[in-house]
Amino acid sequence: MIEVKNLTKKYGKYTAIEDISFCVPEGCIYGLIGYNGAGKTTLLKTAAGVYKSNGGSVCYDGENVYDNAKAKARLFYVPDDLYFQSYANMEKMADFYNGYYPRFDYKTMRNLAQVFSLDTKKSLNGFSKGMQRQAELVLAMATNPDFLLLDESFDGLDPQKRQIIKNLVTEYVNDRGASVIISSHNLHDLGGMCDRFGLINGKKLVLDHDMKDLGEDFVKFRLAFDEGVTATEENFSDLDVKKITFDGRLIILTCKGDIAEAEAKIRAKKPVYIEKFPLTMEEIFMEEVEGIDYDFSKIFG
Repeated sequence: MIEVKNLTKKYGKYTAIEDISFCVPEGCIYGLIGYNGAGKTTLLKTAAGVYKSNGGSVCYDGENVYDNAKAKARLFYVPDDLYFQSYANMEKMADFYNGYYPRFDYKTMRNLAQVFSLDTKKSLNGFSKGMQRQAELVLAMATNPDFLLLDESFDGLDPQKRQIIKNLVTEYVNDRGASVIISSHNLHDLGGMCDRFGLINGKKLVLDHDMKDLGEDFVKFRLAFDEGVTATEENFSDLDVKKITFDGRLIILTCKGDIAEAEAKIRAKKPVYIEKFPLTMEEIFMEEVEGIDYDFSKIFG
């Protein structure tokens, strides 16, 4: 299990992440989402023990990761900004990792390289960005980690390779019971593979949720009343409404929390029409992260 407890990381006077807590149990893939600059990479680097936290801790099966070689030998962190030794190929990088990871498996590395059509003897500097990302993931899986941290691992990959990675990570977790944290700006990819997800906004974790419960806890209602009834926001003040819009007689409510209770309260107001729809991961992200409406006419005017 990965336990992130009240984690805070600062750069001088600037606070990058603040008081973040969540758990990733065995056999769980945890998706980390947030806008660019929200603190996802800082969180992962601190969770990997690359950075020392300014508060809180990250524990792997109860052991604090920072300055702990034993704990780090059980985890692998694939960063967004990849680094390889000069003129190294995958075989040389395998020798390097073999010195730090006691369970490194050359056969697994070579088998997975074939899956991605990677030549293990070619210089990694000659690989494209997407191929380098695939190569590092192959090397990561060959260490047989109990804990895997992946930062934007779908970036620069075509749809086929993204699907291979999703299948590979999912199968590995199911087979080994590993705990995985993966960040991505591609919410569609995360939604299709994660068991839980967390949303970072304003330096803090504002959501920590099971994927299977999304449809029960986040719902959009569409409703309308008789022509003689004028509905206002005050009419729905008894509901936990995240957003409300009016389009003629059509009212759209986004609700969070006890959806059955919310629906009962809405029906008690006697609408002539009502429908409900579960929110997608993308819609939840947009609801939770404040956006900015730009007037582009002033830019090009």
